[in-house]
Amino acid sequence: MTTARALDSFGTAAALTLAGERYEVHRIADLAPADLPYSLRIVLENLLRHEDGRAVTAAHVRALLDWGTPASLATAIDLNPARIFLHDTNGVPAVADLAAMRDAVAALGGDPSKVGPLIPAELVVDHSIVADFFARPDALQRNREREYERNAERYRFLKWGQNTLDGFAVVPPGTGIMHQVNLEHLARVVMVEDGRAYPDLCLGTDSHTTMVNGLGVLAWGVGGIEAEAAMLGEPVSLLIPEVVGVRLTGELPPGATATDLVLHITEQMRRLGVVGKFTEFTGPGVAALGIPDRATIANMSPEFGSTCAYFPIDAETLRYLRFTGRPERQVALVEAYAKEQGLWHLPETTLRYSQTLEIDLNGIEPSLAGPRRPQDRIALGRVKDRFREALDRPSHPVELAESKRHIDHGAVAIAAITSCTNTSNPAVMVAAGLLAKHAVARGLTPKPWVKTSLSPGSRTVTDYLDRAGLTGPLEALGFHLTGYGCMTCIGASGGLIPEVSRAVAEGDLTVASVLSGNRNFDGRINPEVRMNFLASPPLVVAFALAGTVDADLTTEPLGTGRDGEPVFLAELWPDPEEVNAVIAGSLEADMFTRAYADVFGGDERWQDLEAPTGRTFAWDERSTYLRRPPYLDAMALDSEPAAAITGAKVLLKLGDSITTDHMSPPGAIGPRTPAGRYLSEHGVPQAEFNTYASRRGNHEVMMRGAFANGLLRNQLVPGTEGGYTLLDGERTTVFEAATAYREAGVPLVILAGREYGTGSSRDWGAKGPALLGVKVVIAESFERIHRSNLIGMGVLPLQFLPGENADTLGLTGLEEYTIRRSAHEATVEADEKSFQAVIRLDTPREADYHSHGGIMPYVLRTRFAG
Repeated sequence: MTTARALDSFGTAAALTLAGERYEVHRIADLAPADLPYSLRIVLENLLRHEDGRAVTAAHVRALLDWGTPASLATAIDLNPARIFLHDTNGVPAVADLAAMRDAVAALGGDPSKVGPLIPAELVVDHSIVADFFARPDALQRNREREYERNAERYRFLKWGQNTLDGFAVVPPGTGIMHQVNLEHLARVVMVEDGRAYPDLCLGTDSHTTMVNGLGVLAWGVGGIEAEAAMLGEPVSLLIPEVVGVRLTGELPPGATATDLVLHITEQMRRLGVVGKFTEFTGPGVAALGIPDRATIANMSPEFGSTCAYFPIDAETLRYLRFTGRPERQVALVEAYAKEQGLWHLPETTLRYSQTLEIDLNGIEPSLAGPRRPQDRIALGRVKDRFREALDRPSHPVELAESKRHIDHGAVAIAAITSCTNTSNPAVMVAAGLLAKHAVARGLTPKPWVKTSLSPGSRTVTDYLDRAGLTGPLEALGFHLTGYGCMTCIGASGGLIPEVSRAVAEGDLTVASVLSGNRNFDGRINPEVRMNFLASPPLVVAFALAGTVDADLTTEPLGTGRDGEPVFLAELWPDPEEVNAVIAGSLEADMFTRAYADVFGGDERWQDLEAPTGRTFAWDERSTYLRRPPYLDAMALDSEPAAAITGAKVLLKLGDSITTDHMSPPGAIGPRTPAGRYLSEHGVPQAEFNTYASRRGNHEVMMRGAFANGLLRNQLVPGTEGGYTLLDGERTTVFEAATAYREAGVPLVILAGREYGTGSSRDWGAKGPALLGVKVVIAESFERIHRSNLIGMGVLPLQFLPGENADTLGLTGLEEYTIRRSAHEATVEADEKSFQAVIRLDTPREADYHSHGGIMPYVLRTRFAG
């Protein structure tokens, strides 16, 4: 390997020669301060490569080189991603928006084919399969059949996008979960284009895009609207971030898993406060973690609140790339590039961070998180106590009609091994299989009220479980394969066991789910399940056996063995040597090569789908899945100057930690909801309602589903749960009230507390409110992606001044509001009250987007109009 220098304005152009191949690189090793965090070195390279004197200037580069000063942290920069990553439920509305933009360009007399990705865009279909069938040998087959019956129209639309939009590729359903597919196959680490080598900076429409941070890829989630703009060549704007360093020491003790570690980190990070910041892991403990462990941690970066959770490249990165079948030339390039550019992890090097947190891996203990937030970690021995503290009603045993068994509050209604967070990690999957094997040997079975399911993130998981002889024991406990997709983790859990569902309703029971996922927000997993606990896969199996969270699994038995003796968790838990021996004997590199041999091809069902043709899409007004988005209807060629908002009313007054699940639930559509009534009126039988997530291509459904979460608590209607508010003093649905306000020309405001927008990158958390007529959200603090989504839809985010909130200001939500803007603050008048709020348009580009009414009008006016 050799390098040669050629000067430009910063003296950074260079050539990297490797095995006779010459690559142009923008050299940063000599330019970056020696103590600059690794993640910011990737940002530096991106600025250098795109420096043009306009969008990216020498001043931006200097600000990053001066990182840490107040002036640098107040500097807005534009980053240009290497690729965009999507899933189907966010990807369908994104492609619909691009199709609508093609219509608009054609209406303006332009060439619609110019609207399309300018950088690679890859979509994985993984969010649509539902766990309707479970605990039976044909569960996978039956769920796949139902998936295609429900979603064929959406899938044909995605095939139209793949065939029509250059640079847009689709990984068909049944392949795996997007982030695991990215980790195991799609992620390049170093990109090569036209002889240039540069970091694989990946932005995705799912907040857990951060998972590949564990592989040394700088990646994070953005809203679907922002992703669309990036596909069309728009940079992503952000303030130069603070970086929190997490120094890892020691090794995980026996009995502790990467899941336990990430739940501990999530708890610590939320206490520290890292929203809008990068986090970066370093120290000697990093070497003790394999890539699957690092990926588990990186996956839950959005649960920390941080933008990313970056692990620098090292020898373990190269080992994993080779093992998962990446070409040797690519692996060699990653090594050479990382070492040449100062991106190679040197654990003995002291780097400079905004804050530093030290975590000793030796102190990690088995844990769960819940019952409603990922950051609420509970040591395993404290789960029973925590459940009882959270329970707000007395014991009420109910007999199950068929089994004649009784269930009470705390019964585990769902036990799901699910989510790429954990199924990407062979150590915890094998541990689950071994625990099942030991349990079956002792004669244990899961309780009859537990719905069990297995939905891994890639086919490699079932391959090595089969080879290890662990599929049989898992199936003996009801953990049959239900699908390769997100499923229970995103609320596509299907219905409860019918007699359990009846008992829950009869006894008003608070039942629980235990899942190996990353989120457990109110109403997310199943509308009938009020408490949700995150756990490692082996603990999911354990709680399926116990059948309740009202138990201390460290001291109480899981059940009684066939010998009549009590069986305890400690007796079944596999030791690390047993787990490692199984992995060594069952997991092989050829599994990854086979699984991804034709990653974009799909099975026979996919190939047989007939896709529409044409440069523009032929919308069907009868469709209840796909409707032309209205965001560009009657758009003027010029933006209008900002004006005061007057006569506004409050649609919702909300508390802290309002999630995107509250704003736009992903799960089942209820028959009595506004969305359910709309579907019924359009001839859709209730059995075919499908989920909100599957209907995101139809704004008529989604705007009716805004704030329709059954556990939402709107303070305008105290004591009420669900999507309700006040209109003229009477309780009504949020949609009906918003419709009345819109028809009367009344703009709407939302009042909220801290962490507004916690959760996913779900753009419908902003699209829905925008279509309802919400113009302003005033909150104590915003989560990063959701604030960006609001701006992308033309909704103004305002933040209360420190120490103030709706309650301290005496706001009831019944006032009439006037909002006047200045440069950085807004004056808000609420009847006789008046207060100042910070305008959270943090960068000039965000201000431009908002002034145009959102990203799509901005892009259309600046890139395609005229």
